[in-house]
Amino acid sequence: MTLSLYSDSTLTNRYQTTIPHIVRKALRLEKHDKIRYAVQADGSVLISRVNQTEADPVLVNFLTFLADDISQNPQNISAIDSDLLGRIRSLVPDIEIDLDSPLSEEDE
Repeated sequence: MTLSLYSDSTLTNRYQTTIPHIVRKALRLEKHDKIRYAVQADGSVLISRVNQTEADPVLVNFLTFLADDISQNPQNISAIDSDLLGRIRSLVPDIEIDLDSPLSEEDE
């Protein structure tokens, strides 16, 4: 069974409208989120939430700091020892990781 919900809105004189509550809820929209309109060949329009992936300035600065430190002090880089590796593996015992598998679209 397919559930279809409908809601109408009205265009203002400036061609603006309010996204109805039911649509905002379905798309998990918050204030200032971006939305995308996809016009189909038959004239129908699909609306979806744009997943924004803006760069985090704090993370960018931290990663830049790490890269600079590694290039200036390569002597400080060392492999993790077997004790630390054992502790890490104990935290994620049932998770398998394939470093050669491609990332999913949402992980890129």
